[in-house]
Amino acid sequence: MGNTFGNIFKLTSFGESHGTNIGGIIDGCPSGLSIDLNFIQNELDRRKPGQSNITTSRTEDDKVIFMSGIFEGKTTGTPIGFVIPNNDSKSKDYDEIKNVFRPSHADFTYQEKYGLRDYRGGGRSSARETACRVVAGAIAKLILKTYKIEISAYVFSVGNIVANEEELDFEKITNNKEANIVRCPDNNTALKMIDFISDLKKKGNTVGGQIKCLIKGVPTGIGEPVFDKLHADLAKAMLSINAAKGFEYGSGFEGSKMLGSDHNDEFEAVGGKVATKTNFSGGIQGGVSNGEEIYFKVAFKPVATLLTNQKSIDKEKNSIEIKAKGRHDPCVVPRAVSIVESMTAMVIVDHLLRNRTTKL
Repeated sequence: MGNTFGNIFKLTSFGESHGTNIGGIIDGCPSGLSIDLNFIQNELDRRKPGQSNITTSRTEDDKVIFMSGIFEGKTTGTPIGFVIPNNDSKSKDYDEIKNVFRPSHADFTYQEKYGLRDYRGGGRSSARETACRVVAGAIAKLILKTYKIEISAYVFSVGNIVANEEELDFEKITNNKEANIVRCPDNNTALKMIDFISDLKKKGNTVGGQIKCLIKGVPTGIGEPVFDKLHADLAKAMLSINAAKGFEYGSGFEGSKMLGSDHNDEFEAVGGKVATKTNFSGGIQGGVSNGEEIYFKVAFKPVATLLTNQKSIDKEKNSIEIKAKGRHDPCVVPRAVSIVESMTAMVIVDHLLRNRTTKL
């Protein structure tokens, strides 16, 4: 249960961190969409491990193999099946934790829920699964290109190091020529982030951070009432990502400090179209898009697996001290940028397709 995301445009993922493959089935993708394999691979390369000295040293090519749903370079409208081989798993690194629980990790909760667990690399709870989301998200992005909708996410903060939003240069984080490995468009701040993460990696420690996402070109009227509000579905999508701890859109928590007279986005007519003078709503009102830019932030906790001594318990509830082995990210946010974009793309595509049934 809980392995399928979406209502019309759906992804069902499968596989574990150290299994032979991970993969998925994408259902509900319209037929006739031209599939750009190079674009999809580039999206996977932005997420894959081993891409820089501030990420895990696990080396995976993340070469996706499509098995169905695509014929002569276009989608057929039938389920798109795919697999991504696991080529660099080192299961022996996890032998010492098969009977113990890492603090703040899913080890304990998975054991309690299922009565057993695949302890190798975290099994199904591993962020390795998110590669499947990037494949589906890349196809969703190809759909969004036909609507001229653009999604761009970036690292907003690492620990207490925060990007200066007056110094952002988005050319530095475009898909084809990312200028820095931390994926922050404020280059001066990016260098500080890289130094900080590099130092933590040497110490076997980790840190969290925030990713900000912008969505441009979403037409008005996208989103469903009551339970399937657009921002609610975006929140669910983001909070389903490994290590995500918080979501806010528009003015977010800062909006709770404002007066209504300051917070309300007044309407005006611009070029024959309805617009708002401000955008504290974050492009969504009543759960439905209003045509303005949609923006939100996602907060990620520090990676739970530390390469330093920690106190915990084993299966028999004995107190122990553990020091994890293996290859782990000291900070997830640089690699999570593509995941945030992918989940966003799936949500927007799903709502675009649902919106076709709203009115004649």
